[in-house]
Amino acid sequence: MSSAISRGLVGMETLLPAGDVELCVDTVGSPTDIPLLLIGTTVATWDDEFVERLAGRFVIRYDLRDTGRSTTVDPDSPGYTLRDLVTDAVGVLDGLGIARAHVVGIATGGFIAQLLALDHPSRVASLVLVGTRPVAPGAVDDDLPEHSPAIMAYFGSAPPVDWTDRTSILDGAVAAARVFSGSPQFDAAEARVHAARVLDRSGPHPASARNGLISTVFSKLDCTPRWRERLPQITAPTLVIAGEFDEATPAAWQPYVDHIAGAVSHVFPDTSHCSHLEKPEEFRAVVADFLASHDVSHDASARI
Repeated sequence: MSSAISRGLVGMETLLPAGDVELCVDTVGSPTDIPLLLIGTTVATWDDEFVERLAGRFVIRYDLRDTGRSTTVDPDSPGYTLRDLVTDAVGVLDGLGIARAHVVGIATGGFIAQLLALDHPSRVASLVLVGTRPVAPGAVDDDLPEHSPAIMAYFGSAPPVDWTDRTSILDGAVAAARVFSGSPQFDAAEARVHAARVLDRSGPHPASARNGLISTVFSKLDCTPRWRERLPQITAPTLVIAGEFDEATPAAWQPYVDHIAGAVSHVFPDTSHCSHLEKPEEFRAVVADFLASHDVSHDASARI
């Protein structure tokens, strides 16, 4: 049994049971519209303004476990695996009675989206991967570029953040976003607004804000087995989006184009890791056009 807990800026938030946790799910639009599942770290990964521009679709956002308003136990010591997060995504679709949806995954949410397409192919009508890579956190494969030297240096020398102090948290989030950006168009004010949205969703656990802002749980998850070698098994139409100045996952999009049949890529100029925030109108247009080109083969009435 799900329970509505609040009305967000553009949609209804609901707690859906998924196994032994409850996931906070935000939906916008009519359930009879073609469903679109957005996978980030939290609902706030995807700005309300972006979701509003996707009018005509049943847009679904949710907080991963240990983030936002979903069940939070201990983000610093997760008792689950990456595959459990994939099962959670299936649980969101099941809880909403959706058999098949378009899926967009960004950054670490892209890991979940890839495995959803691999392990549950009948549930994925099309796949959009944004600023992600085909290997888990940690050392990358020899043919994939590592995080930029600036990011690696920042990890080793960043000033400590007081995770009990809002100003310190937001200052730290903007500083990290600046390094991850690498873009000459970096907007500190917008980065602070976005970080505040994520922070405002965070639960009382002291690690909740940190996990929501920088996905720290993924460095502690068991992400085995590898899935890069399985990329050719993805059958969903796939679009890969990257930013020209992405310092976090530089050029990590190439393996998708090389190994997923029919996959196409779009590289946004003058953007970095978060092209959906830096060029929201252009990002929405690219994603909307891709989804529309695959709606014809999607059975919008397919429900569980």
